[in-house]
Amino acid sequence: MKRKRNFDFYALLFFLLAFTGWVWEALLYLVSEHRWVNRGIYRGPWLPIYGVGGILLYLLLYRQRRRPFLVFLLSASLCSALEYFGSWWLETVWKIRWWDYSGHFMNLHGRICLTGGLVFGLGGTLLICLVLPRFEALYDRLSVRWRLSVSLLLTAVFVIDAAYTAMHPHMGSGITTLRLHVF
Repeated sequence: MKRKRNFDFYALLFFLLAFTGWVWEALLYLVSEHRWVNRGIYRGPWLPIYGVGGILLYLLLYRQRRRPFLVFLLSASLCSALEYFGSWWLETVWKIRWWDYSGHFMNLHGRICLTGGLVFGLGGTLLICLVLPRFEALYDRLSVRWRLSVSLLLTAVFVIDAAYTAMHPHMGSGITTLRLHVF
């Protein structure tokens, strides 16, 4: 049975996953393009879509952690839907695409593709079945003061980054793929 969690649990989980997503995407770009790029809309080392997706998976799928195939299917579906909506929203707000899968097999409007969905399914399964039980154990061993201090500090820095990003989104070579309209 899942215990009730406080703000600091979700904040720390969000930042862990947003940072992991940032590292994952930066490393993919480094391997494929042979250069380091701070991927994403924010300046800081985080991709919030990974944090939001991970929390969504935790809330919806954690009780299913002993059913990895079901977790895989639901993770692939939920994360693909989140990625599609995130792409649409970013493009609607800033008229810019931060990713484009148009050249990939079985893509939907260039916003999502089959390979991405499969990777999200695998990542979600690893998260729910392996990482989260360990995260919970580590979280429970940390002092409340430390957890709250770190989560509040990260949240404050993130809010500052988000406010700056609202006025000056991070874009350019290796970050955005297509400018749909010049401001």
